[in-house]
Amino acid sequence: MPATSPKRQRAKSSERARLEVLPTPNGLDDIDREIISLLQLDGRRAYGAIAQEVGLSEAGVRRRVQRLRDQGVMQIVAITDPLQLGFGREALVGIRVHGDVRRVADQVAAIEEANYVVMTAGSFDIIAEVIAVDDDALVHLLNDAIRSIPGVTEVETFVYLKLSKQTYTWGTK
Repeated sequence: MPATSPKRQRAKSSERARLEVLPTPNGLDDIDREIISLLQLDGRRAYGAIAQEVGLSEAGVRRRVQRLRDQGVMQIVAITDPLQLGFGREALVGIRVHGDVRRVADQVAAIEEANYVVMTAGSFDIIAEVIAVDDDALVHLLNDAIRSIPGVTEVETFVYLKLSKQTYTWGTK
């Protein structure tokens, strides 16, 4: 096997160093997006394996992942199936509010069964995704927890019948 020339080794080292330069704080580069994409497929993927695919050192990948996590660009979490965990009812809840929407949104967000809460523009002021053990628990959640919040004027519930698609790959497109 022929030895690599010193000039070629320096060029390779220079290229690797250039690739490990972190992007500006206001944006992601193609390598960041590729790392995110690979972690979306398998959040437990080894940094060494990612490094080989993106052309960085393992330490370079580790630094980038840590930076992305520190900046809140991504989290690495286990995604569960609520039905497999004994939660039989999922729903989207549209909430109309009179008064300070932020205060009501904070109170809805404090409810343990609410896993996604957003303030919106449109016919609802707040939309929340909730997960309950069963229909009785959903009724209790809607009636006793959400409708009882001062300022809530109307609640419309969209019960999930079947999940047709759920994806997390949109962050790299």
